[in-house]
Amino acid sequence: MTPDRRPIIIRRKKVVHRHHGGSWKIALADFMTALMALFLVMWILSQASDKQREAVSEYFRTPLLTAITGGDGAAQSANVIPGGGPDPVHADGEQARIDLRTQTRPSEQQRRAFRDLQQRIETAIDADPDLRQMRQQLRFDMTPEGLRIQLFDTEQRPMFALGSDRVAPYMRDLLRTMAPLLNELPNDLSISGHTDSLAYLNGYRGYSNWELSSDRANASRRELVSGGLNAAKLLRVSGLADRVVMPGTNDSDPINRRIELLVLFRQVAERIRSPSVLSGPGIPSPLNQPPTSGEDVMPIKEFSEGLKKALGTEQLAP
Repeated sequence: MTPDRRPIIIRRKKVVHRHHGGSWKIALADFMTALMALFLVMWILSQASDKQREAVSEYFRTPLLTAITGGDGAAQSANVIPGGGPDPVHADGEQARIDLRTQTRPSEQQRRAFRDLQQRIETAIDADPDLRQMRQQLRFDMTPEGLRIQLFDTEQRPMFALGSDRVAPYMRDLLRTMAPLLNELPNDLSISGHTDSLAYLNGYRGYSNWELSSDRANASRRELVSGGLNAAKLLRVSGLADRVVMPGTNDSDPINRRIELLVLFRQVAERIRSPSVLSGPGIPSPLNQPPTSGEDVMPIKEFSEGLKKALGTEQLAP
């Protein structure tokens, strides 16, 4: 080989096929699954009757907000697919929940009347220089049962004598001032007494905070009636001792010594008078159910004899 001739070098580029991952496989699988579901739905609809297709169409026309808030929607219709059957969990149960909600929800007119009552009481208290000092011991708030008026105790101005139901003079004036204002509404009234956790020496064996809270609630009732309150408006007077503590306070705080006046919503008062109303329309109550057939009911005599044998005694009263 002469020096003038150079060797010919051929360079070939080596191509390496790299792996691009499997994300396209997941996308393809999702697409195929959705396509299969579409074909399945189309096949089911082709086999359904006109009434069933109409029910499906009504279901998808129901707005989402209506379905969430429990308005009139497909779940309450008489079509084939939604609801159906006497099962109280479904159609009957849903209708019962709606009926109970409409019955127990106070109207805006009642709430407005309670707010007006609160303003009149506050105005009457502010107009009296002696009662104005107790303004800080009053609290108004709206509860699911009605307008709650709380009268709190303080160390400087206690509402009752220590360990007694004897009403302080300013507390008596306050209750008698509120009495005619409470008569302006036809709603019933509930009174509850509360104490702090300071117990008597004998604990709960004798006269205790239970009796004290009840006596103070009744003493408040007497002052309201003496101030002109219609006694027929009183529906409940109770004493809760130290069992209901004000949120964010210790059970020994003076604020827990209080009297609560509750102006009840009409629906709440009806439920207190008639506990059977709690079952509501459409919800079966064991107390309201008619007796079943004779085959399902065990006679009292057979039940008594079986109970005697189970207990191994013959001395049970008939």
